[in-house]
Amino acid sequence: MSFKPTPLNLPQYPFKITLKENNHFIFDEIRKKHLLLTPEEWVRQHFIQYLILQKKFPRSLIQIEGGLSLNKLQKRTDLVIFSTSGERIMVVECKAPSVKISQATFDQAARYNSVHKAKWLVVTNGLQHCYAQIDHQLEKFLFIEHLPEYPLL
Repeated sequence: MSFKPTPLNLPQYPFKITLKENNHFIFDEIRKKHLLLTPEEWVRQHFIQYLILQKKFPRSLIQIEGGLSLNKLQKRTDLVIFSTSGERIMVVECKAPSVKISQATFDQAARYNSVHKAKWLVVTNGLQHCYAQIDHQLEKFLFIEHLPEYPLL
């Protein structure tokens, strides 16, 4: 399987990519293991580095592929970001670059966040990023153009 990295609308990072048995693997610095390099994983690893290096999020507060139960089904959230007090403050849903960010993809992330109740919701395919601040009491989303640095307001 030949890996052709898609240029993303995120800074480039010096990832450790290896080839083993005809598959490419990327080293995940948070989980400290090599993962099969899929288009979605390419986006997820870029966005993690973007959060850490550009937006100053502490790596220790980023949970990757955390499980959740939604309508009695087991699902996985791509990224959940916590505050220093342990509160879930952001849910990030990563898609492959070929997946268009649409109302349906945003709705999927919003359903996951209905469990987490984070104040921020991000959906990205690496090319397009959708940032929303959520008021759960009023059930309103405020879409913003740029994600603020940590700590979020």
